[in-house]
Parts: sequence; C-alpha cells; structure tokens
Amino acid sequence: MRTRTAGPIALAAAAVLTLAACGGSDDADSGSTPEVSDVEAADFPEGSTMAALAEAGSITVGTKFDQPLFGLVGPDGTPEGFDVEIAKIIAGALGIPEDGIEWKETVSANRESFIESGQVDIVVATYTINDERKQVVSFAGPYYEAGQSILTLASNEDIQGPDDLAGKKVCTVSGSTPEANLLENYPDTEVVPFGAYSDCLEPLRGGQVDAMSTDNVILAGFAADDPTFEVRGEPFTQEPYGIGLALDDTDFRMWINDVLEQAYEDGTWTEAWEATAGSVLPTPEPPAVDRY
Repeated sequence: MRTRTAGPIALAAAAVLTLAACGGSDDADSGSTPEVSDVEAADFPEGSTMAALAEAGSITVGTKFDQPLFGLVGPDGTPEGFDVEIAKIIAGALGIPEDGIEWKETVSANRESFIESGQVDIVVATYTINDERKQVVSFAGPYYEAGQSILTLASNEDIQGPDDLAGKKVCTVSGSTPEANLLENYPDTEVVPFGAYSDCLEPLRGGQVDAMSTDNVILAGFAADDPTFEVRGEPFTQEPYGIGLALDDTDFRMWINDVLEQAYEDGTWTEAWEATAGSVLPTPEPPAVDRY
C-alpha cells in the first residue's frame, strides 16, 4: 500500500497540479469537487510514495465517521466534511479521483497504529500535531487550527468555561489530546473516556455526564445538529490539525505540504471549507505550513 521515498522530490506540486475547485454544492456538508490532476507515476520520483499511489490509482485514507462538519458518514455511506475534502485534494493531486479513495474509519486511539501498520496511507481525522505523536508518525500541515472547548446542555448554566469543570463529569475520547489536557491541567475534573465523541452525546443528554470536551469545531458540529447542546466559553488550547503519514517518509510529507500551500493560494482550500464546515463556522485564514 505504501512505498517509502528513496530520493528527493524532483517536482514541486505547483508544477504538476491544477487544484482549482469546480465549486461547492448548495447542500451543507456535501463537499466541493477538487480537480483531478492529469499526472502519471512517471511524473514523480522513482520509488516514491507519490509514484506508487499514482501507479495504483488508489489511496486509503483514515478519517472519522462521526464528526459533523469534518468527517461524518452521509446517507450513502460515504464520509463527508472538511477533513474528507482535504483528503480529496491530496488524492486529486496524485491523479486519483474520488472513487479511487478507500475510506477507513479511524478513531483517536488507532490513528498511529493504522499508519504504522500500513492499513492507511494517510490519516486526515481532526488529528492534532504534537511532539509526542511526532515520535511515531509524521505530519504534513497544519491545514486548520482548532482549540479545545466545552459542550454542555443549553439549560446548564453552571458551566461557562474550563474553570467550572472542577468536580464535574466530563466526557471525552480515550487517547485524544483533549483527554490528556484534562487529566494534566484539570485534575479536579472526573474524566469519562469513550471510544468516539458521538458516544458522549446520549450520556450528556441523560445527565450521566455534565459536559463534553474536545475541539471547538467538533463541538460546533454537534451543537448545530441539536439545539439541546451549547458550546461554552472561548477555546483554551491550540490544536493544529495535520495529515498523518509514515514517520520516515519525508518526501511524501514535503509533497503534501506543497499541495496544501497550492490549495491555499488557488482558493481550493477555501472552497472546501465553505462547502463543509463553513456552513456553520466563519472562514478562517489557512495556517502556515510547518516544514519541520
């Protein structure tokens, strides 16, 4: 599925990509249509991951299936959202159309293991870049910067921000950055971990937990779908979302960074945002790529 890059990148993404979007749909979360570049395996360095994927005409992408606005399985069984659009942009730059993408459900706890085992080629799944994870996988990007926030019942006036979480039961996802932050910085909070953020919704409705905490954009999606919930306070962390890939595949990482920067410049990134998360959230400036 994945071939490690043997040599330096010979072609900049801008020289081989035409990533202008064809325009967004009128339906929220339906996505944009990034153009599929007319490239072949021979256009990439021999032995590179890019050449292998272009030759195969397919790519396996890990993403979340339960995150409104970013990665949510639609009625036809296909995920949709901003993360999905970012993956489609990368695939298109490899000459791979949407029907050449295999979507694999990826939750917070298995993102690193899926990359390490080769079950996926890349992970685009509200995946915060941090130094600990960089010891195991590589990251291209960031392509978006979120921040941890709080979701509670709209009727609950007791919780307005993180300082109100002491003594409260707060649901989050096991193995996630928000869980680690709560455990380290809010020790008086009772953290209740689940496998997926959507698993927190019924306990929150039923009063088994007092709040849910993760990135503001994820919580905004849940609140937009159900007015029973409300996002409280300003974000209290910085969560740069990156594209996860194999640890030593530096050339693939740099190439994806080229693709992202091209998408920033030609408006494809903005088209993708406005066709998905932009139905609820304002359009931000894309973050600067970190070429570490």
